[in-house]
Amino acid sequence: MDAANLAMKSSSSSSFFSKTPCLFSSPKPISRAPSFVYTLPSTFRPLVKCIQASFLPSPLNPDSKIPSNSAFTCSAVTSFPSQSHPNAHSDAAASSSAKLKLLISEFQSLIEPIDRVKRLLHYASLLPSMDGSVKTTQNRVPGCTAQVWLHVSSEEGKMRFLVDSDSEITKGFCACLVWLLDGAAPDEVLALKTEDLNALNAVGLNGKGSASRVNTWHNVLVSMQKRTRAVVAERDGKQRSELFPSLVVTADGIQPKGSYAEAQARFLFPDESRVQELVNELKEKKIGVVAHFYMDPEVQGVLTAAQKFWPHIHISDSLVMADSAVNMAKSGCQFITVLGVDFMSENVRAILDQAGFPEVGVYRMSDEHIGCSLAEAASSPSYMDYLTTASVSSPSLHVVYINTSLETKAYSHELVPTITCTSSNVVQTILQAFAEVPDLKVWYGPDTYMGSNIMELFSQMSVMTDEEISEIHPLHNRMSIKSLLPRLHYFQDGTCIVHHLFGHEVVGKINEMYSDAFLTAHFEVPGEMFSLAMEAKKRGMGVVGSTQNILDFIKQRVQDALNRNIDEHLQFVLGTESGMITSIVATVRKLLGSADPSSGGAKVSVEIVFPVSSESVTRTSTSSSLDQTFGEMRDSLKVNVIPGVASGEGCSLHGGCASCPYMKGSLLDLTIKKCSEEIAKAENIGQEMFSKWLNAYLHIFLLFIVH
Repeated sequence: MDAANLAMKSSSSSSFFSKTPCLFSSPKPISRAPSFVYTLPSTFRPLVKCIQASFLPSPLNPDSKIPSNSAFTCSAVTSFPSQSHPNAHSDAAASSSAKLKLLISEFQSLIEPIDRVKRLLHYASLLPSMDGSVKTTQNRVPGCTAQVWLHVSSEEGKMRFLVDSDSEITKGFCACLVWLLDGAAPDEVLALKTEDLNALNAVGLNGKGSASRVNTWHNVLVSMQKRTRAVVAERDGKQRSELFPSLVVTADGIQPKGSYAEAQARFLFPDESRVQELVNELKEKKIGVVAHFYMDPEVQGVLTAAQKFWPHIHISDSLVMADSAVNMAKSGCQFITVLGVDFMSENVRAILDQAGFPEVGVYRMSDEHIGCSLAEAASSPSYMDYLTTASVSSPSLHVVYINTSLETKAYSHELVPTITCTSSNVVQTILQAFAEVPDLKVWYGPDTYMGSNIMELFSQMSVMTDEEISEIHPLHNRMSIKSLLPRLHYFQDGTCIVHHLFGHEVVGKINEMYSDAFLTAHFEVPGEMFSLAMEAKKRGMGVVGSTQNILDFIKQRVQDALNRNIDEHLQFVLGTESGMITSIVATVRKLLGSADPSSGGAKVSVEIVFPVSSESVTRTSTSSSLDQTFGEMRDSLKVNVIPGVASGEGCSLHGGCASCPYMKGSLLDLTIKKCSEEIAKAENIGQEMFSKWLNAYLHIFLLFIVH
């Protein structure tokens, strides 16, 4: 196998998570039939009569209109012939599922797309306008290209919905949803799933290729259901779950909500004198700094501010750190400081050597081991047993996650041909490998959750059309995806201790409180969170991928909002390590600050939600033992709240993840003022650090690291 060639081809593919279109909601091709003069079948006429009757002027006063703040329902006046529609209720109140079947039948009977559009426009014309006082930012439905407003209330145990939009076709969608659900019991509203509407997408209700309209159809339903839960909870006097902490970013500033957010926000605006001290030291010593998104918020805050004065500072995901270090070396930096765990320092050293800069010193900020739960899992005896099993099955390829040591990569290649992947290109890497080598067996590791998510993703692809699959990878179809599933293996005992916490409790709370928010998730999260994010992705409301994919997604959605030039509040659930907040806030503030003030004065606010609980912070003044543990840090930071629980795990089982202890522990005692002194005494990651195996196998790593 030409592994280097495989790596090169895989890397040339665009990132699956950030570049490919929506996976599971693309309309199927419409089979066109000869046009004809359409007459609505008699069995469908009650549907139209019902909708028309609901919106006609009051029969008691022909000149009157239904009040704009009135709810309406078709269920009270709809009656379906039981012999034609056995699933419909025999009484006047038809179920939502029966109505949906009628709606699907109606649109299936309209062969020409233009006829379906006309029907939607007709229903839009019947939808009463909503009073302007109800068209607030709080009532906006998130994720819709057009503006959609939704008001939800309860009347005698039934749900009532008012919807309006500035798009006529969108209003047609809303009219259909209101007809389905207005007047229904809460349980009936919550029972309807977005996939139940797929039959309407399949017959081209939204027009071929119009993914944004599919998103609208689904997002309005999700908002209806979220607000139904809130109305029911209030009606029953139930106490709703406490909101997660968050940071609200506007053009005017930042507003933290909750103690955890306050602790994060303290570091976003560092002291200017400290920033200048760091810049002076870096310039004098010609030091470049590469840091990971998950590093200490204090250090990230200072580094982000220093970037304005010293360009050789870069905060990114792990592989880009090494690429940035090469650029810094080309620009004259004599030293590179790596703020991250050990495998990141090793990557930087290896890539600099390969690029021809062995003389550039690479420094890690501690003389102690800076570990990673995934890297340690890959060096365990059980992982070696896993690779031994792979070695006796040919042809085999070991796809190893970049979050592992160079020693692991070297030893792995001794047993099985090995290629390195990142969270953003792992899907393309595996698909490319299966496409090039017949009967290949792929052994992925060490991240168990990522392996499980890859398997689930391919399982979902196996029921997609060949056209949809080819958009993800041009060399695959449904048959090839089905054939690769039994030949894909993943390690069963490796997790990131940070992303492990995004499990059942967190997913339940997100479903309850944030189902209509934008949802971001790292590819390392457990299956429940992965499925939730993938469902949101189908509606244009989510992203699954690397830290950079997450940042790019947020950036694009904020830019889209600015382009619409309307008042809007965007809410993002951050499904990864909270250290990402520094880069997210910097990116969002830059976008909001660049908005043209003469464009009309639209106000866009961005809320970043942390899935953590109050247990995910340590109050340093609570006990003498904590004072001793955090005393020096508290004195230097002058704060009483530190991200991370007192026991050191950095996460809360009740709320989710706060921070990665591996990323934080090594830099808690770092002071910007003594940067050069720290570098002078820190361990230099040079060639002498590695044992003899490095010289023998370094060229292998350089071939297998996928850019």
